[in-house]
Amino acid sequence: MGAIFSDPAQWLPLTFAALMGLSILIYVVLDGFDLGVGVLFPFAEDAEKDRMVASIGPFWDANETWLVLAIGILLVAFPAAHGAILTALYLPVAIMLIGLILRGVSFEFRAKAPAAQKRAWNNAFFIGSMMTSLSQGFMLGLYIMGLQWTVWTVGFATLTAVFLTVAYSFIGATWLVLKTEGALQLKAVEWSKGGIWGLVLGLGAVSLASPLVSPRIFDKWFSFPEIVLLAPLPLMFCLLIGLLFVGLKRLPTADDSFAWLPFAATIVLFILAFFGLAYSFYPYVVPEQLTIYEAASAPESLLIILVGTVFVLPAILGYTVLSYVIFRGKARALSYD
Repeated sequence: MGAIFSDPAQWLPLTFAALMGLSILIYVVLDGFDLGVGVLFPFAEDAEKDRMVASIGPFWDANETWLVLAIGILLVAFPAAHGAILTALYLPVAIMLIGLILRGVSFEFRAKAPAAQKRAWNNAFFIGSMMTSLSQGFMLGLYIMGLQWTVWTVGFATLTAVFLTVAYSFIGATWLVLKTEGALQLKAVEWSKGGIWGLVLGLGAVSLASPLVSPRIFDKWFSFPEIVLLAPLPLMFCLLIGLLFVGLKRLPTADDSFAWLPFAATIVLFILAFFGLAYSFYPYVVPEQLTIYEAASAPESLLIILVGTVFVLPAILGYTVLSYVIFRGKARALSYD
């Protein structure tokens, strides 16, 4: 360990890989639930849609900041990987950007639109959320398949696109359990009960596919003593799924206690899944092609970028925490008056 940190060509790529991973993880959790709220739009009444939008109103644009930060780190710290990944994923990235723009525009316009036009903007918000979720799931699947476009890899990526969208809708439903009350909260509990199966199937599919695609990943998980040391990870996963099933059966409670439990447990599940993927693919940033050390910029450049990151990252983190603290509690009516 000491040898790594005495050599900037070793610890700087590792540091930026950790920062990029942290940004992606925070983005998936935070934007995951607000994308999920958009995916659930067709199942809600008009008045409920207003309250659903109000629940994510103070956060949704700040959540997307983490995606910008992750892509920025990939560009400046790992330029060779940036070119390889975005070249392979050009089409789903373009669809994701169109979806994000459609979401942003419809989010703002639906609040001011006349009643006759509000349905169209609600539909646009749902379509933008679906485009973003599906494209991100497709990119995840293709990344696991080594960024290769074949019938088999596209089929798997399509499957992960559906499962990630269901997973986003699940964490979105658990967010609504936490942030709403009354009939909408009860409906969100029912959405969660349905969505949990998609979450289980999605995480299971990714967990099975990753070692089967790569002998290197298979050896990392199923050699001795790794298989023993890593056993707590799937055990914690099963424990959390069981906790979610039991918790959702008892919600909502009369005094609204434990409304936070499904959302908190889902965040931990997302974190476990992320660390499983990170462990599987390390040290590769482009699967089986480029390691973080081969793709990294020169240590001198990384050192300068690190100085800027030391100021930018805490500012974004502080703003994110502050917004969630200020707007804690149940969602109230969203108004731009």
